[in-house]
Amino acid sequence: MRTSACDLVVVGVGGQGVILIATVIGKAALKAGYAVRGAETHGMAQRGGSVISHIRLGCEFGPLVPVGGADILLALEPAEALRYAHYVSKDGIALVNLNPILPVTVTTGLAKYPPLEEILAPLQRTCRLVKTLDATKLAAKAGNRQAMNVVMLGALARYIPVGEELLIESISEMVPAKFLEVNRRAFEFGKLEME
Repeated sequence: MRTSACDLVVVGVGGQGVILIATVIGKAALKAGYAVRGAETHGMAQRGGSVISHIRLGCEFGPLVPVGGADILLALEPAEALRYAHYVSKDGIALVNLNPILPVTVTTGLAKYPPLEEILAPLQRTCRLVKTLDATKLAAKAGNRQAMNVVMLGALARYIPVGEELLIESISEMVPAKFLEVNRRAFEFGKLEME
């Protein structure tokens, strides 16, 4: 996928670190000399609401990725991958964390969370490639479940035109020093999952 321009859509729920990852990607891309455009929506994010971030690398147009135009959909939560599947192109890739965040309607018994197969099937019909990983489990192995977003960034690294070293440098600028080693391990675990 490493081309001169790349459109990404990063999705998840509030508290998962969607905005942090988008910022890390943007900073790293700027260091690599790319024009970067971006936009985000995070209305009820602090309460577990849906969060979406558009990132356009090497693009001369507006910040929003057009529907059907994303080279990559990076989903930190499976149902959010399905919610925003319409953004990924037919030639695109979806990278999906398999660990769900159950909404209140599910935890109170008013609704059921769909089986993962039902979430992934439409994605597999929508884009060229769907890659899944249990990023939450890998983050726990790295030392902190909250580093799940960095596991996903590590998985993404091979598909974007930004060097791994710049991504790690940008992480180190955004994350407190005491969490840096955990985040480096998390990044590496995500990267290894895609090999």
